[in-house]
Amino acid sequence: MPAPVLDFWFDFASTYSYLAAMRIGTLAQDAGVRVRFRPFLLGPIFKAQGWNTSPFNLYPAKGRNMWRDLERLCEKHRLPWRRPTVFPRNSLLAARVACCAGTAISTLTRAIFGANFADDRDIADPAVLREIIDSSGADGRRLVDLAQTPEVKAQLRANTAEAQRLGIFGAPDFVADGELFFGQDRLEDAIAWAQRSERFKRGFPPPTVP
Repeated sequence: MPAPVLDFWFDFASTYSYLAAMRIGTLAQDAGVRVRFRPFLLGPIFKAQGWNTSPFNLYPAKGRNMWRDLERLCEKHRLPWRRPTVFPRNSLLAARVACCAGTAISTLTRAIFGANFADDRDIADPAVLREIIDSSGADGRRLVDLAQTPEVKAQLRANTAEAQRLGIFGAPDFVADGELFFGQDRLEDAIAWAQRSERFKRGFPPPTVP
């Protein structure tokens, strides 16, 4: 029987998407859930809400809490962390790379997020992206060139439009069987919902909660 599917919506400029990206692989695999990586851009979504930058920049108190929260969470999950000197970074090219990464998308997504939020590297720089991709075992020059083709640009626009249609207003987000979960702290809930939905489809009762 096919594994239940969880769509993971993320923007490489999103701090909490970094946490989700670094955690989702192991959690989903242990739960028998297949992850579909869905890169999109927050910029158009923020613009529709009247924002020209991240709300963490627009509201200083919210931003200060977020940075400290990230430090605590990365310590909790034993993830490397370095506050980026530029926030938010331009994630356009990185998102396009993810759109054409194929089977390498999981590895490349973690590598690009790590470059931004653990190594403070400029993921908007094509040369930096080529190096990150090469270090991950893929062909950096080929993927960066492919990312700038009309077809891949159209795919990212379509992803962003789909995110807007789903009611996504921030990142990260998880969609399981039509249900939207917002925030990296809802990752476990989203995985459990994917499992539950698949059990219903197969005619089994949902897992027993202790």
